[in-house]
Amino acid sequence: MKIAIYGRPFNEPTVIPYIQQVFDVLTQHKVGIYVHQQLHDYLNGKLKAVKYDILKDHDYLRESIDVLITLGGDGTMLDVVTLVRDSGTPVIGINFGRLGFLASVNKSDIAAAIYAVVNKEFTIDSRELLQIETEEKIFGDDNFALNDFTIHKRDDSAMITMHASLDGEFLNSYWGDGIIISTSTGSTAYSLSCGGPIIFPQSNSIVVTPISPHNLNVRPIVLPDSCTLSFDVECRSANYLVSCDSRTAIIEKTMKFHIRKAKFRLNLIRLNNESYLSTLRNKLLWGLDARNY
Repeated sequence: MKIAIYGRPFNEPTVIPYIQQVFDVLTQHKVGIYVHQQLHDYLNGKLKAVKYDILKDHDYLRESIDVLITLGGDGTMLDVVTLVRDSGTPVIGINFGRLGFLASVNKSDIAAAIYAVVNKEFTIDSRELLQIETEEKIFGDDNFALNDFTIHKRDDSAMITMHASLDGEFLNSYWGDGIIISTSTGSTAYSLSCGGPIIFPQSNSIVVTPISPHNLNVRPIVLPDSCTLSFDVECRSANYLVSCDSRTAIIEKTMKFHIRKAKFRLNLIRLNNESYLSTLRNKLLWGLDARNY
């Protein structure tokens, strides 16, 4: 088995022992280890007695890597989507961050999780992505998102107006700070904090959630993922922001956005002791009431 490892540079040196454990356990299982160049640069001289190869490129990931492990939080998992792209390579995240909704493996469970991965004791949780299309490719070829797309005013500007259409038919005009178009995966992220609903991954739905709407009768709406959403944005100030997961572009002119389901999915590894409901309870503290136990 060949396993690739991806991670951002860490500010806290306290994570190094856990990273060392990841490499040690993989070595014990005689796994071929490949490390992304960014992580290799950070780890240079920080680990002991570790042998691995550098992950060459996306094509090698597609052709030769069996599993990709991310080291970090949910933001790291979102970053890796642009590396995995349409390769279909299964991804599992070891959580060095806070919430860990996507990167679900705790630091204390590293050995058990790697054992399960090596012995293929897991299921694949296939997640849909969204893609954005514009006349100018503002995100280049990385125009897809696992969580959400966001149109947002600048911090010092007035509210913006977003005219939305659904499959070519006028849907609504939103006045406010912005709008979130999220997948079912992203329904537990920014959309949730703005009052959006939680959508199960198998629902084949997307959510449109207004951010601080000025027209207070407007509420989040759940739509089938077979539709195409289009947005025309009016802004009094010189520019506004468009975000694609953790990537942000500044838009300085009138532009039309088309958002639809991407043609490929991201395969997340779900260990056999995990379920979506257990993740909701553990991460969102559902049922944290003594009367339930």
